[in-house]
Amino acid sequence: MAVVAGLTGLRTPPDLTVAVLEEALRAVSAHAAVTQLPDQTVLGLVTAPPEVDVPGALRAAADALAPGLGTGRLSIGVSAPATGVATLPGAVAEARHAHRSAHGRTAVVCSTELASHQLLLARVPADAREAFRDRLLGPLIAYDRAHDADLVRTLGEFLDCGGSWSRCAERLHVHVNTLRYRISRVETLTGRDLTRFEDRVDFFLALRLSR
Repeated sequence: MAVVAGLTGLRTPPDLTVAVLEEALRAVSAHAAVTQLPDQTVLGLVTAPPEVDVPGALRAAADALAPGLGTGRLSIGVSAPATGVATLPGAVAEARHAHRSAHGRTAVVCSTELASHQLLLARVPADAREAFRDRLLGPLIAYDRAHDADLVRTLGEFLDCGGSWSRCAERLHVHVNTLRYRISRVETLTGRDLTRFEDRVDFFLALRLSR
């Protein structure tokens, strides 16, 4: 499985995060490899027997390391078990998402503890996610740039309001007729129908991928 860790709140060399994760993983398995990532987080790949509670072992290790971290905050994200090399990119994406959800002085979050569409998207290759997002939102982004419009934001608010015309218009501070015109432009530019649940779901996911 994949483990992503970050150490913040300290003015120390980035290598310290590598050392901290290596120390924590020793409590899990002797079969682990750790490397630093470009965003200053650290990635660990670990192989452990099925009976080993990896998140639990990492929590105990993080608590044991806490006194030596001073004002530092250690956050760790753990993926679900990966089955084969082909699943590693998805596992790393899961661990990254879990890491972003870890808050506290020493926090360990496993992706299996999170119920979110983001975990499903994490298993999709990055180029496929980008293509999906660009295919749905590309025409709207181009229209907004060319006409100084606000279609992407309007679409997001409309979905957040559950398709309620009055509530969405109130949030955007526009007349309902203006909102209807914008949504009709969204549908015309994308070929989608926002009365269809499937199309709303597609737009919801595309908007989340653009954040």
